[in-house]
Amino acid sequence: MFEVARSVWAEPRPASAPGPGWRDWALAGIVAVAAIVETALRTDLPAPVLSAAVTVGLAPVLLWRRVRPLLMVAIGFGVCALAPLLTGDELDLNTLVFVLFLPYALYRWGSGREAVFGSAIILGHLVLSTATGGLTLGEAAGGLFLLSATVALGAAMRYRARARLRELEGAKLLERERLARDLHDTVAHHVSAMAIRAQAGLATMGSSPDAAADALRVIEAEASRTLAEMRTMVRALRRDQPAELAPSPGIAELTRLADHGDLPAVEVHLAGDLGDIPPAIGAAVYRLAQESITNARRHARHATRVEVHVLADDTSVHLRVSDDGDTATAGAAGYGLVGMIERADLLGGTCAAGPNPGRGWTVTAVLPRTGSGT
Repeated sequence: MFEVARSVWAEPRPASAPGPGWRDWALAGIVAVAAIVETALRTDLPAPVLSAAVTVGLAPVLLWRRVRPLLMVAIGFGVCALAPLLTGDELDLNTLVFVLFLPYALYRWGSGREAVFGSAIILGHLVLSTATGGLTLGEAAGGLFLLSATVALGAAMRYRARARLRELEGAKLLERERLARDLHDTVAHHVSAMAIRAQAGLATMGSSPDAAADALRVIEAEASRTLAEMRTMVRALRRDQPAELAPSPGIAELTRLADHGDLPAVEVHLAGDLGDIPPAIGAAVYRLAQESITNARRHARHATRVEVHVLADDTSVHLRVSDDGDTATAGAAGYGLVGMIERADLLGGTCAAGPNPGRGWTVTAVLPRTGSGT
């Protein structure tokens, strides 16, 4: 019990409480007009003019009930408690029901300490009105019930908003992880291609200047694509710029990875029913294949061929990427392999890599066709 009380006392205010808006001004105006109309129509009020003036004067507390909830509660309920000293009787205007907005705002937007102090003020007003005869025990019990319902609603909305905020933050973190993984996969793929072309250009610079010039042109194109993709992802990570993201590549774009101009040559084979595959699964298959090709180009010594096979059946999408390089040096994949395993796991699938029985290295992945893991 002590821990609960301490946690309530230490509860901070929500990060951003909205200030007065046009709806608040409209609400305050409606309250003021309703108070004037009610006092004009009723003949049983002990001090109608003073009652109307007090109610109209209290209407502005609605404007700042979110940014200053404790102060507005103190003003609203304090004035209601002191008004009988001026009018000679309790304020009996039905319009005063608007003060229920104040305890709601207190528990929705106030800190734990403000809620405790505000509750003491509200209960003090009820006790004082009951003790002085302004309220009967039945009326006090009914008022306490209404206040409790209002407070419960405010607290429920507060924690619902907090849960929603946590959900949004979790989604943002997950998306940032995916973007970071995509950034690694994409940049590593293009940089590896540039490194290979640079090596080829250096090797042929003396004997074949044209081949070296071709290598430089390929490096320029790869660098331009890399910069464009990095700018896109940076815009997605920044909050002050629109992302303008292009659709993520999928299985249909796997043919882009095919390359027969350099060693190792990349061959892509697609089979099975590849229609109606969720975008998340298609993007994952593309990135897993891309990373596998990048690792083969980096680490598979003396490799001449990389084969990419994708087969889709009724329940799963199967990916197999294998090369024919030296097995002894093919496995140093760094963070790439870890990211591949994490990506597959996020989607409810599996990913594994290991040496072939004779020569080369193979990466296999199985992802659920429905994307149930997402």
